[in-house]
Amino acid sequence: MKKRTHLNNLKFIVEVLFIITLYHCKDKTNAVLEAKVNIAQDIFKVSKTNSKITIDGKLDEAIWQNTEVRPFNHFFDVVKPTDQQNSKFRMLWDEENLYLFYECEDQYITARETVRDAEPYHDDCAEIFLIPVPESLDMHFCLEINLYKTSNDIVYLNNFYNNEFAPLKGFNPEFEVEFTVDGTINDNSDIDKGWTMELAIPIKTFKGVDRFFPVKAGSQWKFLALRQDRNDPEGNRRTCSTIFPTEKDVHDTNFFGLLEFVE
Repeated sequence: MKKRTHLNNLKFIVEVLFIITLYHCKDKTNAVLEAKVNIAQDIFKVSKTNSKITIDGKLDEAIWQNTEVRPFNHFFDVVKPTDQQNSKFRMLWDEENLYLFYECEDQYITARETVRDAEPYHDDCAEIFLIPVPESLDMHFCLEINLYKTSNDIVYLNNFYNNEFAPLKGFNPEFEVEFTVDGTINDNSDIDKGWTMELAIPIKTFKGVDRFFPVKAGSQWKFLALRQDRNDPEGNRRTCSTIFPTEKDVHDTNFFGLLEFVE
């Protein structure tokens, strides 16, 4: 009973923070937003699937070939030629889940973090940031997962206090993830080919705050999909590539693009 009460309290806190942030955002003027960034970005289409999706890190279901595919063409922190490696992103939905698929070329596959809510983003890592409304709020739901299936799942509050961010790490949703590796993890003596990652995120994860723009055809959400690419066996240097052009602070929601759920 205590655990359930704790989870209900946490859910209530997340919902309150979301609603406060939503109305705070509406008070911003267009001039302020335009001064920060030009948000003239096209819309990423997320197709509905009527067939079962098996989370196995493979593109076996035909629907994956019939939804939009977008590369991560926007890089920063590139130092070596091998730092700029190709990635592709796909996304689907049904009444139960959001489905994500990452395809990543990688000559040196690396993973170290094994503790939840720690630093998987210092490894080869797939990331998704979601705002369940089509506006750039001062918060977003953040999921970062490495190839040990270690996740950093948080509610990221961009301007929590005194212009500083704060991560709400008590947000630990259930999700399903699987990956494939074409190569060897943590062995730079050979040249790897790459890895894939497939996720199913339950729509109930956003229960309460999705009532503004529920997951259905025509709804739009703000989002950013990205990849961390770590190639060095030591240290924390890595390259980041994103689906939309961003500044180095990938958590700046004014640089998020739009996804639209379609039939």
